[in-house]
Amino acid sequence: MRTATQRGFRLLGTILTLTAPVFATVTIKSITPSVASPQVIGTSITWTVTATDTNPGPLTFQFNVGQTGKTLSMVKDYNLGTLSGSTWTAQPFVWVPTGPEATYHIEVVIKDFSSGETSSKIVSYSVTPLVTGSTPVAAATGNPLVALFSAPACASGSTMRAFFQRQSGTGSGSTTPFVKCDGVHTMTFEIAGMYASSHYAIHAQTNTGGKITNGPSVAFTTGPLPSNISFPALNVIVPTNSNTDTAEPFVLWGINTLNPSTLYHDEATDLSGHVMWYYGAPGQFDLLTRPLANGGMLIIQNGASWNNESQIGQLLHQIDLAGNVVKETNTGVIQTELLALGATDGGPCTTIPQPAPVGSACLGGFHHELTTFPNGDVAALASVEKIFPPGTQGDTSGLPVDVIGDMIVVMNSNWQVIWYWDSFQFLDVNRPAVLGETCTDGASGCPPTFLLGHGIAPLAKDWLHGNSLYYWSQNGDIIFSMKHQDWVDKIDYNNGTGTGDVLWTMGVDGTLSFNNINDDPWPWFSHQHDVTIATNGTGPFLLFDNGDTRISPPPLGLGTACGPNDCYSRGMALTVDENTMTVTPVLSLSLGNYSSADGSAQLLSNGNYFFASPLVVSLSGESNYAIEVQGNTQVLSLQGPQGYRSWQLVSLYSTN
Repeated sequence: MRTATQRGFRLLGTILTLTAPVFATVTIKSITPSVASPQVIGTSITWTVTATDTNPGPLTFQFNVGQTGKTLSMVKDYNLGTLSGSTWTAQPFVWVPTGPEATYHIEVVIKDFSSGETSSKIVSYSVTPLVTGSTPVAAATGNPLVALFSAPACASGSTMRAFFQRQSGTGSGSTTPFVKCDGVHTMTFEIAGMYASSHYAIHAQTNTGGKITNGPSVAFTTGPLPSNISFPALNVIVPTNSNTDTAEPFVLWGINTLNPSTLYHDEATDLSGHVMWYYGAPGQFDLLTRPLANGGMLIIQNGASWNNESQIGQLLHQIDLAGNVVKETNTGVIQTELLALGATDGGPCTTIPQPAPVGSACLGGFHHELTTFPNGDVAALASVEKIFPPGTQGDTSGLPVDVIGDMIVVMNSNWQVIWYWDSFQFLDVNRPAVLGETCTDGASGCPPTFLLGHGIAPLAKDWLHGNSLYYWSQNGDIIFSMKHQDWVDKIDYNNGTGTGDVLWTMGVDGTLSFNNINDDPWPWFSHQHDVTIATNGTGPFLLFDNGDTRISPPPLGLGTACGPNDCYSRGMALTVDENTMTVTPVLSLSLGNYSSADGSAQLLSNGNYFFASPLVVSLSGESNYAIEVQGNTQVLSLQGPQGYRSWQLVSLYSTN
């Protein structure tokens, strides 16, 4: 039985075949590292690969890495190379091994989609330890606020973590997660969550049978913040006090915006706004979607993929805390795997003729969400364009209509597609966006469009604008938030075996009723963001209620009656009783400002709530507010630049 990946590449090869020779040959000419083997843990190694093809191509390149004798893992999935003369060159593959020391296999797999031919080659590369004796070592990384700490091997059956503390000032210090020891290899940890230009002491803590033993301490001094990066000023509106959850002393800001003039980097700060971590690819837009419990982050990034007409939202990245890419895939690979699984709406846009026929559809780019499930699977949202007959959703142009929907793509831990959900198969396309939102090519806040123009209605219908996914571990289903429908759906995922049916809909005119215990004139959320469930799926539903429909002109909202006390976004916590199909508010609180888009919601360890209100427009510009509330009172408020989501965290190794 062929895997989904193998079937996908065969299918796309069929689609793109023109006059390919029957026996095309792909030949790998060279695999060259930027520095020769061996190198110590933490070295940045850029691999350059060249190849030739008796067919015109195109050639794509995949990189897999693993220790000798162990299974290789995909690190950078198939993406297009560049052709110069008769030689194809892969996009640079940057590999930064962070342990353990070993001989690694670097596998390059090259695929010619036209002919279906492949070629692969494995080379060995030795990575040596940072520690050569009994004394641990702390080394700098490419990020001046992140260190590599490496300690001698610890006995099999024990676990080890790193403890680090600022040598001046107060503070209880921070720890990394515990990692299993094997008695052979040294133990290396990324140390993150440190102030710039500061002295730290770091030591290992080994847990053996419940007894923790401290190792010798080493010193590390962080570097200054880079002068070539713009770090925004963060203003303290409400400072910390006795009611603030100081047990969660970090705020992680996803603040890289769509505005090129304010291309700030994502960062983490303390509760007073001082920078303690940052990330940003030079000159690139990225969307930080979720922190990971192991200290990494999930990112949607612009970049080159097989949809060469646009680079918007084409890449999915997992990064480590030093900013190194741990895993990458792209729209081209996802399209092939979706086609192999029967997703007829998920193929490439570049193969559709112009004007696009009614019924044609394609996957355009990733947006808003990339998240993990407890079993290691990963889910992403991708935009899908589909062409419908004239008049669809009330369009008056007389031309066929481009409707933008969503596809939920679930991948395994090796980022290969295993399940998908197509909105056009399960939702009523005749229910338009509640505020009639549309998109033109390149419009801010819109996904890339490929089918507009050429005899298609000039405005695409931004039908759903999905913005969050949550895996409900209580029943194995997916909670999906759709901004432009003012709806939250529970989708039958059933741990990958579900039908995709909508089990219920929460929101105005949905299938759940609202228990309006507060006599709220507009009890339901609208244009909401970041719908999750607290305490690992057992607590209330949390969301940021932007309130766009509530605030919009009549007859939809409050309109001209919307005064200073009405035009606000809310933080909401809701219980959902699936027996009575009833929603009851636990919290429905004005945050004192109005964010027309974006936002996040979180329940903190002490029972307080944290909300991000990240697109507040005023005469002075666009602001992002990180707000902690206790009851009806704000006990922390920081103001920064426009963003997407924010989190208040115990450390950079936590998701809460």
